[in-house]
Amino acid sequence: MAEFTMELNDEQKEVRDWLHGFAADVIRPAAAEWDEREETPWPVIQEAAKVGIYSLDFYAQQYFDPTGLGIPMAMEELFWGDAGIALSIVGTGLAAVGVLANGTEEQIGTWVPQMYGDANDVKLAAFCSSEPDAGSDVASMRTRAVYDEAKDEWVINGTKTWATNGGIANVHVVVAVVDADLGSKGHASFIIPPNTPGLSQGQKFKKHGIRASHTAEVILDNVRVPGSCLLGGKAKLDERLARARERAKAGGERVKNAAMATFEASRPAVGAMAVGTARAAYEVALDYAMTREQFGRPIIDNQGVAFQLAEMRTQIDAARLLVWRASWMAINGKPFTAAEGSMSKLFASETAKKVTAQAIQILGGNGYTREYPVERMHRDSAIYTIFEGTSEIQRLVIARTLSGMPIR
Repeated sequence: MAEFTMELNDEQKEVRDWLHGFAADVIRPAAAEWDEREETPWPVIQEAAKVGIYSLDFYAQQYFDPTGLGIPMAMEELFWGDAGIALSIVGTGLAAVGVLANGTEEQIGTWVPQMYGDANDVKLAAFCSSEPDAGSDVASMRTRAVYDEAKDEWVINGTKTWATNGGIANVHVVVAVVDADLGSKGHASFIIPPNTPGLSQGQKFKKHGIRASHTAEVILDNVRVPGSCLLGGKAKLDERLARARERAKAGGERVKNAAMATFEASRPAVGAMAVGTARAAYEVALDYAMTREQFGRPIIDNQGVAFQLAEMRTQIDAARLLVWRASWMAINGKPFTAAEGSMSKLFASETAKKVTAQAIQILGGNGYTREYPVERMHRDSAIYTIFEGTSEIQRLVIARTLSGMPIR
């Protein structure tokens, strides 16, 4: 077990500086253009693939960092560059986590490499869980997967929404209901291979923020996949469902479903994304306050501005510490007995919204224009309190964990 530390080692510092350089030199100069275009920034993703950032090897190195700090460090630096472009670069990672969290060794070895491709042939992946009538309420999921025993195939029907890379991805990971009587405990995850008939893109969303990241509906119309595409395998699923049925009869069981396993693993990473955006806005505001003069002196000379900056930096550092703690606990197998993963995501995402709003206020009229990046950062920050569990859901998870009560 790695000791918890707030000091990055030399290798981590080297990676951090490398990522920061890429964010500063490649991502930031392209941010405004791709935000306006509202399109996937393929040239930036390809550049990230060429230097090794968009790759299975890099993601695996950070994911299995024994300190747990590899992923949050990488997320913070990339999202410091720009949230929309960074999400386009790391969006495949959520699907990869879905396979890593639920798949067999063979499935991991087969499918995760196909999610990234290589520098000469970049691929994408999408994780599809939310539905038009089932976002936070995962128990209301309607997408169904029915097993065709004669052909050893699963037949999947339904509509997914809010899917990053949805429809344009080469590999989709889809969460579907296999036993409706068990509610959210009756879900399973499936790999949808490239060019599978019946899968198509629905509506592409025009968003308030993270506009460079592709978000769309995914339509599944009698999609057939081999039995081997059920993550974890049929035997493991049957065992889990049988256990859930027995516990349901006994009353009050708590079995994690496939989507929740993915989200629990990724929540601290989302917190790190929020920290990166907040830090970027804070740095712009600090530089502006040091150089902008009013009444013959820099505006930071006024307590009203200086105190805001002090509060912004304090909240950013506190958010980072919560993210690092949760990340260290996760990699070392420490249970989230107080929902520490949800705590990190909740506090960091709320901090990003608040800090970016304060940055606009410090820049005044300039902050409200697209000539300065804080306007875009503020729009981007809104997503952190929504996706992968809203702030309200995080509070619910924390409250339930602390009390042991079925709070609604």
